[in-house]
Amino acid sequence: MANSTVLIESLPTREQEKGRERGSDFSELSRRIADAGLLRRRPLYYTVRFGAVALALAGGVAAFVTLGNSWSQLFVAVALAVVFGQLGLAAHDLAHRQVFSRRRPSEIGGLLVANLLLGMSYGWWMNKHTRHHANPNHEEKDPDVSPDILVWSRRQAARAEGLPRFVGKHQAALFFPLLTLEGLNLSFSSFKALRSPSMKRPVLEGTLLVAHFALYFGGLFTVLSPGKALAFIAVHQGLFGVYLGSVFAPNHKGMPMIEEGMRLDFLRRQVLTSRNVRGGVLVDAFMGGLNYQIEHHLFPSMPTPALGRAQDITERYCAELGVPYYQTGLLASHREALRHLRSVGEPLRDAH
Repeated sequence: MANSTVLIESLPTREQEKGRERGSDFSELSRRIADAGLLRRRPLYYTVRFGAVALALAGGVAAFVTLGNSWSQLFVAVALAVVFGQLGLAAHDLAHRQVFSRRRPSEIGGLLVANLLLGMSYGWWMNKHTRHHANPNHEEKDPDVSPDILVWSRRQAARAEGLPRFVGKHQAALFFPLLTLEGLNLSFSSFKALRSPSMKRPVLEGTLLVAHFALYFGGLFTVLSPGKALAFIAVHQGLFGVYLGSVFAPNHKGMPMIEEGMRLDFLRRQVLTSRNVRGGVLVDAFMGGLNYQIEHHLFPSMPTPALGRAQDITERYCAELGVPYYQTGLLASHREALRHLRSVGEPLRDAH
């Protein structure tokens, strides 16, 4: 990314950070955001948005039942991949309490949308995503940049072994093909997490996950022949994974990585490691507001429709502080992420 050097050079040293009052810069921004009324709940917005997604899901199921054992079902699989992507974004907003201010309705909604409708553990994802928000792009603490298959920094590449070492050599080219497996990976990781001691409601979550897949596979193999059912699963799950990856990858990939020992206050930690994506109403709808990633990380419970106004306030405030604030277009953000993946995998190619 063209800006990465400037952003990395802007990371404060220990000595600079030592003299700064932690959180003071963010407190002023938080006051401005609150004064603008951007943290209040937007029940009408979420009623309309979630209602539209529910209607789309019902329409997809109705079309599936009506078409029967036909190859035309692959078009339904494409449509439902988009619907599942929107359900994932709905689960995300529920998890951050953007919809309800209280924990219980947020959890009930999250369990129903994530576990029952998507086949993904709400509790597992919440734990993972909370750790990501606390330390975005931190090599040791952010689970989203752990070197499970891909490597996200040259330090990780130097230590990579096994599958990450093999894949890392060509990870930029393999990134989108690997995303076709992301939907299945989320479900596999969800079942695996049921045995984790950190899971609060393993029985409830497991029951909902089993119910999801009983309905999903039962419906597919009842209505479709085995070959058509497998083709439906491949198209639906593959495109669902690509959709989710296309929404989440532009947000941090290719932005500065934080190493152990770097000390950043909350505002700089969130702003410098995040990238906003421009694009207007269509990009807003496609990404569910996550294109305002900087503002979302600074104010995770802020309702989606408030993020646009928060962006103006945050960008101006960062300019006052001299904190680099980065945003670009959707295609450019993917190019930067892929360029970063290719760059950090270079040591593995050279070693080969």
